[in-house]
Amino acid sequence: MNKNMPRCAAAEFFGTFWLTFAGCGSAVLAAAFPGLGIGFLGVSLAFGLTVLTMAYAVGHISGGHFNPAVTIGLWAAGRCRTGAVLPYIAAQVAGAVVAAAVLWFIASGKAGWVPGGFAANGYGELSPGKYSMASGFVAEVVLTFAFLFIIVGTTSKGAAAGFAGIPIGLALTIIHLVSIPVTNTSVNPARSTGPALFAGAEYIGQLWLFWLAPIIGAALGGIVARWLQEPSDA
Repeated sequence: MNKNMPRCAAAEFFGTFWLTFAGCGSAVLAAAFPGLGIGFLGVSLAFGLTVLTMAYAVGHISGGHFNPAVTIGLWAAGRCRTGAVLPYIAAQVAGAVVAAAVLWFIASGKAGWVPGGFAANGYGELSPGKYSMASGFVAEVVLTFAFLFIIVGTTSKGAAAGFAGIPIGLALTIIHLVSIPVTNTSVNPARSTGPALFAGAEYIGQLWLFWLAPIIGAALGGIVARWLQEPSDA
């Protein structure tokens, strides 16, 4: 095993912990607080800012994936070693589950707190806007495709060095603004898994979509972006 893998896996754990804890926490704690009203915009910004801040904090250690779909998409783009895929995904899922557990503990300390969906993802009756399974699937594929396309493009040779975290964070913000009403926004199987484990069996039963659709979208995005970004002889 790569001697740096424990450090890389730890970076992915902490990055995914922060994304899940702060991103979902903005929905579970802040958005639900009477009179605060951060709404879709506030939650969307929170998710984007988690990626932006951790990209600069630990991105130089692990590459700053914080998302199993991103890891698979970057592998498809030739940007991630095969041997790193499973350790990264394990660390990301662990980070998300621990984050959800900590968030649950904090939120349950309020008298009369009702968890509801606990910022989990869903379709049909579990969709914030009651969108169908097909709508949720297509949204997650397309938006994760776009996310990987942006990640690969902004980190490619010739892109502005040192600034990739900004467009990537803004992209995740835009993705949330579009899809919170549809699926409560996943594009990240780890982020979906952590809250679902605490939201209940009905959310766990829909997790398959929030693994399959983002992985398909990310793999396609990585392949297309790799083709587009490869140097040409023209």
